[in-house]
Amino acid sequence: MRASRAPRNHRATRVTWRPLAVVGSAALLALTAQAPAFGATAPPTPRTETAAAGPASGSGAASTGPYDDDYYKDALGKTGPELKTALHGIIKDADKLSYSQVWDALKVTDQDPANSSNVILLYTGRSQSADENGGGADQWNREHVWAKSHGDFGTGAGPGTDIHHLRPADVSVNSTRGNKDFDEGGDEVEEAPGNFTDGDSWEPRDEVKGDVARMALYMAVRYEGDDSFADLEPNDKVDNGSAPHIGRLSVMKKWNEEDPPNDFEKNRNQVIFDKFQHNRNPFIDHPEWVDEIWS
Repeated sequence: MRASRAPRNHRATRVTWRPLAVVGSAALLALTAQAPAFGATAPPTPRTETAAAGPASGSGAASTGPYDDDYYKDALGKTGPELKTALHGIIKDADKLSYSQVWDALKVTDQDPANSSNVILLYTGRSQSADENGGGADQWNREHVWAKSHGDFGTGAGPGTDIHHLRPADVSVNSTRGNKDFDEGGDEVEEAPGNFTDGDSWEPRDEVKGDVARMALYMAVRYEGDDSFADLEPNDKVDNGSAPHIGRLSVMKKWNEEDPPNDFEKNRNQVIFDKFQHNRNPFIDHPEWVDEIWS
């Protein structure tokens, strides 16, 4: 039985992080000329942000990005299954990390812009020393946003080590989330205010709802069952267990619209592309593609 609670204003305020400095190629230098200035060390200041920052869902308006002329050129103009297939063909070309290499990668991808010695934890938003990783109650570990039991892919090189959906998380909060699907409702998590949970689902804090949705849906495009791993697909259920599914799709689509990519998420995508896997999460570059595929 799901516990009910009063509706909340999910988009009251949202913290926007200044991006990290990224060392890239000449192509990246061309990109950063269009981006906000890097290197600022002052703490980020909250500001009000709404979905109006991105293209209106269902409006037919398509955003353009610096990678459209090359990286995404085979996907442009497509919709539905054709778009999903095209994006899969693009992003499956990626380097794979070992599970031990993920530790060091997350120290870079999730670095606190205000303190380069720290990482930002996904569900709590806490800035914590990058070296305080491990299995202790107050340390951080590697959270699989698409729970690895959903498809039973473990921690071998592949979906279990794909850092597009692996994030630093407080060890005990990660344990509380477990392998639950995503939905709204439940009781507030004492150790992670703003997150809610019940017996079969997890609702992340407002500031990362869109991040979570885009990470999960990336996995559904990246892993289509044409390698040694399961075909990962979202559905509109919870309590998916070991099936290669994660839900609820309708809720994740809403979160994608309500919480558009911010500078921290965009910079993370760029760092993964430049330094580690050399592929991109297309839903960070084009959030409108979520509705184009799952209409």
